[in-house]
Amino acid sequence: MPHQLSLRTLNRTYLDRQLLLRHSPHTPLQAIEHLMGLQAQESNSPYVSLWTRLGDFCHGDLTALLHERRVVRAKLHRNTQHLVSAEDFRQLRPLLEPVLKRARQGAFGRAISGLDTAELADAGRALMSGQGLTRPQLGRRLTERFPGRDRQALAYAVQSLVAHVHPPPSGTWGDRSATPLVLAEEWIGRPVEERPRVEAAILRYLAAYGPAGVMDVQAWSGLTRLRSVLEGMRPRLRTYEDPAGRELFDVPDASPADPDEPAPVRFLAAFDNLVLSHADRSRVIGDEDRQRVITGSEVRPTFLVDGFVRGIWSLSAGDTLRVLPYRPLAPHEEDETRQEAERLLGFLLGPASNGAAIG
Repeated sequence: MPHQLSLRTLNRTYLDRQLLLRHSPHTPLQAIEHLMGLQAQESNSPYVSLWTRLGDFCHGDLTALLHERRVVRAKLHRNTQHLVSAEDFRQLRPLLEPVLKRARQGAFGRAISGLDTAELADAGRALMSGQGLTRPQLGRRLTERFPGRDRQALAYAVQSLVAHVHPPPSGTWGDRSATPLVLAEEWIGRPVEERPRVEAAILRYLAAYGPAGVMDVQAWSGLTRLRSVLEGMRPRLRTYEDPAGRELFDVPDASPADPDEPAPVRFLAAFDNLVLSHADRSRVIGDEDRQRVITGSEVRPTFLVDGFVRGIWSLSAGDTLRVLPYRPLAPHEEDETRQEAERLLGFLLGPASNGAAIG
């Protein structure tokens, strides 16, 4: 019978694999590859996600990776924006093709009904080749080829059909400019993989997010029907149970963390991977708090105390960091939270910060 892991064991194991129990010596590129990407719905979020995980990180470290084309920004997991290494993009883009197709059909299936998608993809690829077009620009150009069609639907469909990335300044610190689209193979210099390997992706997911169940892997990736894949991998995986008796899979060369290991206060960015990568997120956030953190398409910046989400934070117009606990903090927790908040404010604003407020 599989060994049952306590909630606290799952929590500490998850934090350890997410580089949040202690600051990691990883380089930014190593961290991005270990996590298989960082949520990048907001341009500043990946910077905060790396800052809170790494021992020595500066804004320019990530910006340089984007300009050097070693890290790219694109829609991938769950049809949302991520930063991934260029090598991982080549493997993940074809693997997640069904996710992008499902989103395309759900949003604009009727609007492009009757079109030859291969012809549409070829037209979009030709327009994006050698230049960067924004989505509105792409849509306007596509309507010249497909008159009478909705330009937004055409542009969105091409985005899901053609492997592309958003080159910098898109995704860099403080960027609010229009988002250009360029062909991935031209930007990276190599085509995407022809035969995506879902088993390899699952093993890497488990190494950074496990132990996890089938529904967790599907929630992270947006893929479906993975039970048979994991069943086929069972001989080379460890298995556990969570406190509710659900089966969890794990890589064979990793062990659960010590449930009594201290977990420092950590501040997480908006849309951080930590709160989005499982179907059952109780290992890091309770249901009541999850409903306050995740509302519609928004995922608020959070902070962890003793390993679990305790509240949210925001940067006010007056350059003051507002920390809003959902429950009272003990004196020692408040002291540690204030110290980490001031450290975060220094990263966000530099030496001209006005101090952190907890309230």
